[in-house]
Amino acid sequence: MYRILKAECLADKIYLMEVEAPRAARACQPGEFVIVKMDEVGERIPLTICDYNREKGTVTIVFQIVGASTLKMSALKAGDAFKDFVGPLGRPSEFVEEDIEALKQKKFLFVAGGVGAAPVYPQVKWLHEHGIAADVIVGSKTKDMLILEEEMRAVAGNLYITTDDGSYCRKGMVTEVVKDLVQNQGKQYDVCVAIGPMIMMKFTALLTKELGIPTIVSMNPIMVDGTGMCGACRLTVGDEIKFACVDGPEFDGHLVNFDEAMKRQQMYKTEEGRAMLKAQEGATHHGGCGHCGGDE
Repeated sequence: MYRILKAECLADKIYLMEVEAPRAARACQPGEFVIVKMDEVGERIPLTICDYNREKGTVTIVFQIVGASTLKMSALKAGDAFKDFVGPLGRPSEFVEEDIEALKQKKFLFVAGGVGAAPVYPQVKWLHEHGIAADVIVGSKTKDMLILEEEMRAVAGNLYITTDDGSYCRKGMVTEVVKDLVQNQGKQYDVCVAIGPMIMMKFTALLTKELGIPTIVSMNPIMVDGTGMCGACRLTVGDEIKFACVDGPEFDGHLVNFDEAMKRQQMYKTEEGRAMLKAQEGATHHGGCGHCGGDE
């Protein structure tokens, strides 16, 4: 069992939990994710890692209520426990493997939309701990939906906040802030990392392609099973078929076919849609093997 040390509601339908998971805490890196399961019959829920403390042996997760399982999960309190807490899974952010001195020569821009602030935070924190200051844009629908502002401000070089309705800081989309920083303020960036809703990542990637900024996106929003067996997170990156959970979750945002991924995501929500995808994709539907029985 994996004990919950802290459970907190960050905003409407958005929750943070600090979980006692020493083995995962010792090994995890920014960009990776875990799979949690509340009980023997509970659904497996993949969640990107928001923070970790190797000394305390804890991993922090943030999730949004999107269905019955996450609604049930939101009722857990400090002292309760998860039946399973598996991880780290996926591949860490590319920069953790790069030479630190080379990283210090790069200018990083992070763009977080909504709950995307959670997986962005450990990446910015890791860079901060290694002496690298990154600019961060955080967008949310309203001021009340904004999460991790204080935590992000403590590790970001510059933090820019924008809300759709203008209820806090500036009004507008994150893409407008990117344009302002580059075109009006003369900022130059070597790398952009965009994490958030699919539509936000799509338009951020389209903009950064125009601006000539290499961009990484996280496809964690389309993950379901987290092991490559269900076929939900199958996507096209360039001319290759990839799976967000085993090949990612981070990919070159300029190569991801977002339109296909979003259409597929909608189809996967219905039994008829899953059957259609299975028929269309054949042996590549489930992680490339075609024999795992992920829909059976």
